[in-house]
Amino acid sequence: MTDLAEFPAPRRAVAGFPAMRRIRGAFSGLAPSVVVGSLLLLFWVVCALFGNLFVPYDPYAEDFLAMLTPPDALHWFGTDQLGRDVLSRIIVGSRDILLVAPLATLAGVTAGSIIGLVLGYFDGLVDAIGARLLDTLMAFPFIVLVTMTLVAIGPSNLTVILVIGIAYAPLVARTVRAGVREQKERDYVSAARLGGEGPLAIMFLEILPNIRETILIELVTRLGYAFFSIATLSFLGLGIQPPSADWGLAVADGYGFLTGGKWWVVVFNSAAIVSLVMATNLIAQGIGAFENSDA
Repeated sequence: MTDLAEFPAPRRAVAGFPAMRRIRGAFSGLAPSVVVGSLLLLFWVVCALFGNLFVPYDPYAEDFLAMLTPPDALHWFGTDQLGRDVLSRIIVGSRDILLVAPLATLAGVTAGSIIGLVLGYFDGLVDAIGARLLDTLMAFPFIVLVTMTLVAIGPSNLTVILVIGIAYAPLVARTVRAGVREQKERDYVSAARLGGEGPLAIMFLEILPNIRETILIELVTRLGYAFFSIATLSFLGLGIQPPSADWGLAVADGYGFLTGGKWWVVVFNSAAIVSLVMATNLIAQGIGAFENSDA
């Protein structure tokens, strides 16, 4: 009689389709906040890139017979003061803010990281003078500094990118500087010096890879601030300019109608701004929790 032990036990089938298993595997190591924030951010990126293909109405088409129509079956988010579909304008309006904010953030984080590396690595006069300059720049309230600069040179997408990038650089530099000062006391930096590596090689090839999580958190956090700052500047007329369907501009245009009970323009555009800021905050919190768990 054949012994059943000679036959291996049948393998259990893994539930789900192969594609779903790959997706679950890709997200299994990520914090839930990172997954939620990334999906929310991805939704707006898709709207920015392909929104024109699936908007229900022309976002710039005016209909004076349907001005300030409340949400209904035809216009899910209602219409604005010119009869334009609010949902269509929100979808298309994501384009400018998702272009300007990342570029401004990237400029600020890149400049701030380089400044922080230099100030953190070199002691003495360089660090003392640089640290005092950073403190002086950070003494000015952010929104006041940006507003005054844009009033002086005039608003445009390029100037908003440059001004916000310059304003963020000192904030990022201070954080990176602290990380570099901690890392340069490590043994691997001493070994690099003994091996004959120069300051630039040590800063960018040795120390920079070891503070990449800190810089990544700064990048995502500042991106959230940039979304809110650009919306605020647009509300004040100093950020993204018409004829853009920008959310901050829409809030400014619809703000005066709140007293008459016409709430939908302000509420839905404000919710879009909040969702972008919330998405970046969730991602930053998840990355920060992951970094702390590895520490």
